[in-house]
Amino acid sequence: MRLSLPLLLLLLGAWAIPGGLGDRAPLTATAPQLDDEEMYSAHMPAHLRCDACRAVAYQMWQNLAKAETKLHTSNSGGRRELSESVYTDVLDRSCSRNWQDYGVREVDQVKRLTGPGLSEGPEPSISVMVTGGPWPTRLSRTCLHYLGEFGEDQIYEAHQQGRGALEALLCGGPQGACSEKVSATREEL
Repeated sequence: MRLSLPLLLLLLGAWAIPGGLGDRAPLTATAPQLDDEEMYSAHMPAHLRCDACRAVAYQMWQNLAKAETKLHTSNSGGRRELSESVYTDVLDRSCSRNWQDYGVREVDQVKRLTGPGLSEGPEPSISVMVTGGPWPTRLSRTCLHYLGEFGEDQIYEAHQQGRGALEALLCGGPQGACSEKVSATREEL
């Protein structure tokens, strides 16, 4: 196939013009390099516990809200309330759900748990997320831990105050996974 001289010059010129075809850096992404704890430990690594807690709070909140929308009755304030047996069942199912939508990716050289309810700010243009493996089991165990620590009644009461209140109950406080004290300890390591 023969190219005409003007077409050939046009193509070659595009490579030489700043901002032309030749100036664009190729997009590349690599999978995060997981250490032994991240790959083999049965427990959620300490530096990912805040993200895990927030993921659990989001899933509990979302599942309770979904169950409330299915109700046909509401209390005197117009708010729909679940019976104790229903919210207990919903919370138990939240912990035993399939957590395959969550995984780890590295953003700005920091490993973060990512998935529904965890986005913060603009997403990177390209990244690789490692899903499956130990992450679903770790998230399920984390969920069951919070369910046992706080109980269904306290979790549902916090849910009724909003997603932020539920996240504050599970993840906040002086010993919470997202507390300043815990974050400072992580940075020292």
